[in-house]
Amino acid sequence: MDSSTATLIQILRERVDDLVAQGDYQEALHAANAAVDKAQQKLTADLDSVDSFADALEVRGELFRSLGRLDEALADYDQALDQLENRPDRMMQVGRLCADIGAVYDSLDSSSKAGEYWQRAMAIFEEEDPPALLDVAAMANNLAYLKKSDGDIDGAEAYFLKALEILHKELGRDHEETAIVSNNIGALYQAAGYHEQAREMHMLALEARQKTLGENHPDTAQSHNNLALALAETGDKPWARRHFDKSLTAFENLGGEYYDETLKVAANFCEFLRGEGEDETADRIDERVKAMVA
Repeated sequence: MDSSTATLIQILRERVDDLVAQGDYQEALHAANAAVDKAQQKLTADLDSVDSFADALEVRGELFRSLGRLDEALADYDQALDQLENRPDRMMQVGRLCADIGAVYDSLDSSSKAGEYWQRAMAIFEEEDPPALLDVAAMANNLAYLKKSDGDIDGAEAYFLKALEILHKELGRDHEETAIVSNNIGALYQAAGYHEQAREMHMLALEARQKTLGENHPDTAQSHNNLALALAETGDKPWARRHFDKSLTAFENLGGEYYDETLKVAANFCEFLRGEGEDETADRIDERVKAMVA
């Protein structure tokens, strides 16, 4: 590919990035279309031209995905992947495309296809030298969700723990990503009835979020709720009550944007209180939450 054409394609791709940053997705799509068209016009057996075409397709695929045009995103990702087959020098991009295709299939409720592509992506990331461990962790977390939705608790646990091990080593115990996976494992254990284990994982997630995000963050508030549910099951009723209260107060302080989350926490708290014979307190909480939209 001649340098002037390569420069034009690069300019168009930078324009896409700028427009996306401005939130102008429709105009960004026009620029992405132009980049794909120009790269396709100049496509030959030359590897530079192949790479430019694949890159432009990937960029446009991301835009289609952002716009909810999933079939078009899938077509671009698939075509980019076809261009890069048998290219050991582009395996990270192949892995990234497989991960993106898996995400599209997941959005299309095709869990088997999503799992197939996420497995392929994870294998590619593991085979890199050095392994792309954070990408491996992301794929393991995704695959764990698929296993969980299929009712495979052991399979989900294995993938979640794989992700947690990597994140703990690479990012540390208190990193936000580590907290997310700790929370996911806690939710898995809670659903499976392993309440003691759920309690410990939610405790780890809460402690990390308190350190990294602070108390006035929705993720921290959600962790208080999740821990409270586990504590209620393990018989730590006074402690559960304190964490329900912290969760509800935090979501109320966050305002109307989090009204749905506030309702869910309030429902959990009220159910707990009524189980403890505190119907009047539960009624007051119900009225307090309803007043948020009055």
